Order: sequence, then C-alpha cells, then structure tokens
Amino acid sequence: MNTQEIVQKLWNLCNVLRDDGITYHQYVTELTYILFLKMLKETDREDSIPDHYRWDSLTSKHGIELYDHYRKLLLDLGTEGHGLVKQIYANANTNINEPKNLEKIIRSIDELDWYSAREEGLGDLYEGLLEKNASEKKSGAGQYFTPRPLINVMVKLIDPQPGERCNDPAAGTFGFMIAADRHVREKTNDYYDLSDREAEFQRKEAFTGCELVQDTHRLALMNAMLHGLESEILLGDSLSNLGKEMGNMDVILTNPPFGTKKGGERPTRDDLTFPTSNKQLNFLQHIYRSLKANGKARAAVVLPDNVLFQDGDGQKIRADLMDKCNLHTILRLPTGIFYAQGVKTNVLFFTRGTSDKGNTKEVWYYDLRTNMPSFGKRTPLTEAHFDGFVAAYTAEDRTKVQDERWTRFTREEIAAKGDNLDLGLIADESLSSYENLPDPIESAEEAIAKLEKAISLLNEVVKELKATEEGQQ
Repeated sequence: MNTQEIVQKLWNLCNVLRDDGITYHQYVTELTYILFLKMLKETDREDSIPDHYRWDSLTSKHGIELYDHYRKLLLDLGTEGHGLVKQIYANANTNINEPKNLEKIIRSIDELDWYSAREEGLGDLYEGLLEKNASEKKSGAGQYFTPRPLINVMVKLIDPQPGERCNDPAAGTFGFMIAADRHVREKTNDYYDLSDREAEFQRKEAFTGCELVQDTHRLALMNAMLHGLESEILLGDSLSNLGKEMGNMDVILTNPPFGTKKGGERPTRDDLTFPTSNKQLNFLQHIYRSLKANGKARAAVVLPDNVLFQDGDGQKIRADLMDKCNLHTILRLPTGIFYAQGVKTNVLFFTRGTSDKGNTKEVWYYDLRTNMPSFGKRTPLTEAHFDGFVAAYTAEDRTKVQDERWTRFTREEIAAKGDNLDLGLIADESLSSYENLPDPIESAEEAIAKLEKAISLLNEVVKELKATEEGQQ
C-alpha cells in the first residue's frame, strides 16, 4: 500500500464522523491527536508519553471506557505534558460524541500498513492529509494553503543554503520550511555531507516560524516532527511585539494571510515605520526588516494585487521596500490557484541591501496571468507551468530573454507612476479593462468626473423615456 492509498483510507474515515457534525478541519485536528500517538509508537519515541497514555492504551479499551480514557488523555497531556507533547495537546478537546466512532477510527488506523508508510515517509503521508484538507472547498483551508508547485518553485529560486536561518512568519502548516529543509537535504546528501554540529543546526535551528491559529499550530508542529525537524514554531502574531524576536534572518519564504485586521485596528507592533490596518503591508514591513542587512539575505513573498497599488501608507511602504531592498522580480500569478476564487496574487522576490537607500534599480515582471488556463481540480497547477518564468529568472543576461511575458521597469519609471507596482501585465482583450490599464489608480477628481458624466447620461435617457411615454399617451 503506497502513501496515496493510506492517505485516501485515512481521509475516508471522515465519513464515520459526519453524524457527529464534524468539519473537515476538525477531523484533521482530531486525527492529529490520535496519529501523534501512533507515530510515536512507529518511530520508537514513546518515552515522551506516560505509559498509561501510549498508543496501546487506546487499542486495549472499548466503548465508553475508551472514550472517557481518550478525553482524560487529551486534558492531561495538554496540561502535564512537556515540550512538543504539551504544545500538540494544548487546549485539546474532542469533537467526537459517539464512543463507537472513536473506536472505529482507532481500529482503522491501527490496521493500516504502517511498514509501507514508514518506508515511503510518514511526513509525506501527513502532508498528503493536509493537502487533501486544502483541496476540499468545504473545509475552508484552501484559501490558506499555498499550492505545492508554487512553494517548490519559490524555494528553488531563493535557494536556501546549509547554515542559513530560514523563517516563515505566517507558518500555516509549515509547508515552506519543510520544502526548504528538503531542498538543503538534497544539496547535502540528506545532511551526511555536513558535520554533526552543522546537521544538528539544520534539524533544530535552521527553520523557524510563527503561527497565530492554535489548531493550525498543532498541524505545523506535527508536520515538522514527521519530517525530522525540531523547529521552533511560535504560537502567536508576528504583527505583535512577538514578531521582533524573528530578526536577523537569511531567508524568508511566506504567504501571509489576506485581509485587514479585525475592526480595522493597527498592529500592536511598536517598531513598524508605517503601521496600517492592511495585514499584508504590515507583513511586508516585518519581512524586509527581519532580513540581515548584508546584501545576501533574501525573501520570496506571496501578496495580493492591492499591495502593489494601494495609496497612502501602501505607497510609502513600497518606496521603503525599494530603498532598503533590491526588489528585482515580481511574478504575476494566475487566478484560481488559491481556493478563494478571484483573488489576484503575486510573488515578490527581493534581497536586503547593505544600506537603507537606493537598492532597487529596476524591477523585472513575469506575467503568468494573461492567457493562462483556468486552474482548479480539472486543470491542476504544476511546476511545468513555471518553466518559462524559471528560465527568465535564472538567465545570465535577463535583457536577452525572448519572452513576451517578461518585461522590465526602471526605478525612475516606477517613481513617475507614484511608486505603483501594478505593472507588467500583457495588454490583451481577454483581460478586463481594469487589468489593461497601465495605472489602475485614478485620482479622486477623475473618478468624480466619470461619475458625473454617467449620471448626466442617465438623466438624458430618463428624459427621453418620459418624452416617449407622453407622446404615446
């Protein structure tokens, strides 16, 4: 039985819980509580759990006795456990109401082919479950889940190296950092080419993150553990003062949450130069401020279109970014790759300079949005879709790349547009008129003039209709 088949079997168990009214996301969290104990047994690491709460304690009990034992297990491990165990079970409670359903899930998990799962990688199995959860529109997780082909391309181009400190301030399930770890492992023969101290640094210190939502934080911890990482993943808000602890980074890879802070309030961080209610703009400031000012520290960040053109603080933050960093590349992503349909996104690639002024000389754009297929379950996004972009990005001389999707704007040209970065899309009839505009930001006067003209035309039509009606009478 391969990993994909095991993932499908585990996912199908969700049907058992439908009568309990459990959502897909609750199911993955519930599965994590149970799988964690099973994985510790499979990897001979049960010494971190008291004897009476190990996996065999679940398989040896039945009915209401099992149910009561499981509920006590969740409570005690969350309050009396240590380290990773305490973090996984912090504030844990079960959404399962029927003892028979709990027993069915435990029995089914125990009967799976765990030898094959170990051979193929327990981490891959768990990632498969997380991906399954994201692909289910009903789960609501898809809008936060970055497609794996995009993660892989971003990691490949940022190219994390052994010894570098990598971070994701909006860690989600830790997918970016796990991909970065995989990338470094491939470079170093699974760390065998490194000294013992260097390998220990990679496992324990190289990859860190922060996640705001406790249930998602559990999934991130579990994901890291199953991939052989003992990473520090903070539970909290990177836009609070906690975020100040995540400085001096070599690499940042992230897809911050979209939207504004609840109630439109500003972040609680006291060190952001331009605090705003726009989360993405605050995350962008956090990211470029967290990079080492050594001319090498770099980031790749997924951000929505509004970050490229928002006025006011948005314009100031973009100018600050282009001063402090070399914003060398912007990838305009296709629509439909996130499950929140209609969200238009980009990847910004930048390198922190050694000074705080004049680091961006030109910005290269790659338009992967115009004349692209409509992505979804029927047309999945693959790494092959990025081949043209990767070729342009890595070209020795970018000016010699022959690709209509590839364009350049100088810093002076961008400044003349009010530091608006919403550029680089191919003018095409398939695009909306909004996207064809070289500068989508209108002045208030232009907008009012257009509105007044429309009202005037409407009044003329109304007059004509009235005149026609009176004539007919």
